[in-house]
Amino acid sequence: MQFQSTILTLPGIGGSGPQHWQSLWEKEYGFTRIEQQEWETPFRDEWVANIQKTVSKYDPKKVILVGHSAVCSALAKWAERYQTKVKAALLVAPADPEAQTFPQGAIGFAPMPLFKLPFPSIVVASSNDFCANIDRAKHFAHAWGSELINIGEAGHINISSGYGQWDEGLEILKKLDS
Repeated sequence: MQFQSTILTLPGIGGSGPQHWQSLWEKEYGFTRIEQQEWETPFRDEWVANIQKTVSKYDPKKVILVGHSAVCSALAKWAERYQTKVKAALLVAPADPEAQTFPQGAIGFAPMPLFKLPFPSIVVASSNDFCANIDRAKHFAHAWGSELINIGEAGHINISSGYGQWDEGLEILKKLDS
């Protein structure tokens, strides 16, 4: 599978381990990870600044951002703050920063920014994600102007939910790349 866009991956809290679909995609397709200084107890504003620093190295019209989990809050805040029109974004299993399940060590992720993103986007959610119930995921997608794809009972769409090489996700990403 070939991609014509610059694909930047944005892992959530803890980063994506070597068997996570983001890591596997990076290895197989040469996607670039936006590295963060602090993966375990992050400050959203630091993540937002790092997203801007990395995206500014590329032609934004050719960039697709692929975020997973808590980073979706930082990605939305980045879009609100900088209004950069990237090609698109794929937001997978956005974690609800206002839920009790959100990691306590993460600072400044709430409230979730709720406004229309200045670029096309798809939210992929699960009907049994412990990090955000499906109603909250629908609420985020609606506020962001995103297409919502509910893939059913898929947990947090990560390695512990059985999502290593995630071919269905690649097909969704390919839609944004066309």
